[in-house]
Amino acid sequence: MNVLLYVQHLLGIGHVRRAALLAQAMAAEGDRVTVAYGGFPVPQVDFGAATVACLPAARVADANFAPILNADGQPIDDGWKTARAKALLSLHEDLQPDCILIETFPFGRRAFRFELHPLLDAAKARRPKPLIASSVRDILVRKDDPAKEAAMAEAARRWFDLVLVHGDPSIVPFADSFPFAGHIDDLIVHTGYVAPRRSADTPEALNEDGLDEIVVSVGGGAVGLALLETAITAAGRARTRKAWRLLAGPDIPAPDFERLRGQAGDTVIVERARKDFPALLARCALSISQAGYNTVVDVLAAKCRALLIPFAQSGESEQSQRAELIAARGWARYLPEAGLSADQLAQTVDECLATPAREIMPQVDLSGAQTSVRVLHQKFIGLRSG
Repeated sequence: MNVLLYVQHLLGIGHVRRAALLAQAMAAEGDRVTVAYGGFPVPQVDFGAATVACLPAARVADANFAPILNADGQPIDDGWKTARAKALLSLHEDLQPDCILIETFPFGRRAFRFELHPLLDAAKARRPKPLIASSVRDILVRKDDPAKEAAMAEAARRWFDLVLVHGDPSIVPFADSFPFAGHIDDLIVHTGYVAPRRSADTPEALNEDGLDEIVVSVGGGAVGLALLETAITAAGRARTRKAWRLLAGPDIPAPDFERLRGQAGDTVIVERARKDFPALLARCALSISQAGYNTVVDVLAAKCRALLIPFAQSGESEQSQRAELIAARGWARYLPEAGLSADQLAQTVDECLATPAREIMPQVDLSGAQTSVRVLHQKFIGLRSG
């Protein structure tokens, strides 16, 4: 298939990392993939054999998600929106894709309706019509206004042939965070979690970094600085003496990164986030992290001891729900972000390390990328033969 994959990340790198894994999986099956990329570059993310077509970049400054800023750090205006919508439509016209896969929308990214509605209208009017699919994570952030959630279901029904929910329904059905899931039940396919392929003999897997260490990670780091600061202090207060390795994501500014390094003691390593993060987890004594989609998937795949401290500011509910579900199954410990102190973190670390490693490992479907490709191919064949 000739695939157009749209992804717009605004804060953090979770959306773009998941999209990259899907692009890799599609390319591995022979699909020709072009990524319409709307965010700023993320060096740690690899789209593999896919072609990346960069749209004018957009981001947000903080977890309030407003205003949306352009490459110059200025709020986007009507002229910017017109230019980006034109660029996306032009890309669609040039590619004439067999399949359009849109990350998150219509279950988020409402601020980008100015370009997505014209794209979807143009795609739906083409003959033969391309397969139009949505790619969405396991848990949504709940909306205060049910009308907004109803509009998501209406948009899915209007434009989309398929909604790929990248989760395991035995852990959390999509309906748990999206109350209108029943309105589009015939469109929804739970694919399992999207996880990177792992190899036991890569150079990263063969080194000893992370061995018996406490690994503290914050994903891209846009909302993780406070956790890293607390961890540095906690490292000196924990009774169990181990090395701590703190991974500062690319969104943590250089001055803050250097300040963290200056505060680190002899047993604390502060470095930038690493591509071999899954290999570090496989060797660690304990993982401390927030509860973003990709990090939790990596933790479950590594089957390591884990302490989840979900980001929960600005009305964000997704990470807390995920952390509570994982903790309820005994696969991790969970601490709320609010009021977290270094003493509390140090005590909990000691308790985690005193707990024997799990004898019963989680059985979680991590085949989400491969299943997504298979479902897309099957649906495309069905549309063309019908």
